[in-house]
Amino acid sequence: MKRETKAIGLDIGTSRIVSAKRANEQDQINAQLNAFVTLPHSKLTESVFKNENVPYFVDGSEFVIYGNEAARFANLFNRETRRPMTRGVLNSNEPNSSALIRRIITRILGESAQEGVRLCFSIPGAPQDSPDDLTYHEKTLAQILSGLGYQVTSINEGLAVVLAELEKTNYTGVGISFGGGMCNVCMAYLSIPIFSFSVSKAGDFIDSSAASVAGESVNRVRTLKEQSFHFNGFFGDQVKQALAVYYDEVIRLVVSGLKDALTETRHAAPADRPMPLVISGGSSLPQGLVECFQKCLADNNLGVHFSEIRTATDPLNATAKGALVAALAEM
Repeated sequence: MKRETKAIGLDIGTSRIVSAKRANEQDQINAQLNAFVTLPHSKLTESVFKNENVPYFVDGSEFVIYGNEAARFANLFNRETRRPMTRGVLNSNEPNSSALIRRIITRILGESAQEGVRLCFSIPGAPQDSPDDLTYHEKTLAQILSGLGYQVTSINEGLAVVLAELEKTNYTGVGISFGGGMCNVCMAYLSIPIFSFSVSKAGDFIDSSAASVAGESVNRVRTLKEQSFHFNGFFGDQVKQALAVYYDEVIRLVVSGLKDALTETRHAAPADRPMPLVISGGSSLPQGLVECFQKCLADNNLGVHFSEIRTATDPLNATAKGALVAALAEM
């Protein structure tokens, strides 16, 4: 008999929405792209979409296809996917952004919650390099989830990485999420955040900047990055060289932000033990990223010794798993 706990962790990221549940002591993961694409509407195509269970709705004269299917249709018809979120928050240039996110969440979790289910969802840290206000983003997501019947709390994305990965150090250390819209950083001591922040340049910035330099589509650059890019110095291939350059910029911004945060909270940082540092997120997957990050840390002399610097056990799903840990703790 399958035994599910009444708790859900939900990573609401710029590029993916990921849920984590626990059944029979095992984490169950479900994910959808946080993206959509539009195509011309026809009644014939609509009947085929229904037969094929393609997730869509009709907006005027267009189909809006969302979730994982958005990428497939974008590739087939040489279109760029669009995002309900940008730089870690709801996209103000997409009027249907909150409605689209609700549709993607219900595709993952179902139309309504069972009674008494507690859900913890991720939110970004305050951006160091932009004036964006996160209040509207957090409150709107909370309203969407509460409207579906969940008992809702939120968690900082970097702290979620700590909760997912650092149980052995009693949730003491640094969690970093290299996502699509933002990079989120949190230092915690015994699960209590000492500081957290975000940098609003991340995977999407790398993809779009490299695409612009190389004269390629963002979709093609993103696919190449995910399938074959790795760090090993200079590249003859222009796309890979551009990816390396913009990855380096993002890493340097994160390390610079970490150095500033450590300087400001030096009196509060735990000095009684070396801390681990864990890197997660979809943009952390290329081989060699951890080594590049370590070199950048050494070059900047942060004045803190880390007991280890490693990639998360499950980089794509660490935030959702950490949010699940937080939800379970509240039961």
